[in-house]
Amino acid sequence: MRTTTLWLEEPPTVVGAGIGVHGVSTAHDVFRLPDLWQLHLYHYEGALSLGQSVHAIRPGHVSLVPPDTEVHFHYRGRSEHLYVHLRLRESGSARTVPVMQDAAAESARLADLLRRAVTALPASPSRATAEVWAALWRIAELPSGEGEGGRHPYVSAAQAHVEEHLADPLAVPDIARAVGISHTHLTRLFRAETGLTVVSYIRRRRLQRARHLLASSTLSVTAVAAAVGIADLQAFNKACRRELGASPREVRATAARPRPGGEIGSSQAPEAPRAPKAPGHLTGL
Repeated sequence: MRTTTLWLEEPPTVVGAGIGVHGVSTAHDVFRLPDLWQLHLYHYEGALSLGQSVHAIRPGHVSLVPPDTEVHFHYRGRSEHLYVHLRLRESGSARTVPVMQDAAAESARLADLLRRAVTALPASPSRATAEVWAALWRIAELPSGEGEGGRHPYVSAAQAHVEEHLADPLAVPDIARAVGISHTHLTRLFRAETGLTVVSYIRRRRLQRARHLLASSTLSVTAVAAAVGIADLQAFNKACRRELGASPREVRATAARPRPGGEIGSSQAPEAPRAPKAPGHLTGL
């Protein structure tokens, strides 16, 4: 078994979590959980075998083994790992992920999340669930992941940079520099992964955030415009009409208007497809 199928739309049920210590009295363990997933983050070198598949264990590697799967652990002396035993509900979109992955730079963050889960579980199972759920999403989106909805790591890094800097001027060359690749390479990867240019993606995210703030907050239109990086009110008004089909005040009024039955109207206006513009500086889009 090289890959497994993961469902993450609903939180897991954490049944057990702790630090496993092995390899002291034996160099080989056989382990199976009939009804539970096994999540391990390793601090040692060894091997994990499932049927005919053998996976090297290295510090910083993480494994996800589905229920009712017999696994063989091979140790080289005292061996410690963080573990979580959990249930997943099969609902929503499924993701295919490797059974064993190198978490690399993410391993420290995963270790922090899992340690928090271990300490929280006895007193606050809901807190442990939150930590493990966050860890599972990070594992599913590791660069080596093969799951549906997974992104190329440079595209994911670019999207994260955009989210953190929507209120600031954003230029494609600056984003590329921030994630460590060339402008041309980022443009090509981004279009292949998302179907959008980087500029179109930034414009969409700015207006999606603007729609949320207009519909759900009491911020002034001027403050909303500044919060999404379009400080010029005339440009913001044009962008709202182009992308949302209404002026900022109309978007707010529509969201606040009661529907029949007393419900408040939705601000989620359908988005018409837009022709992408050439990449450039986005202070006023």
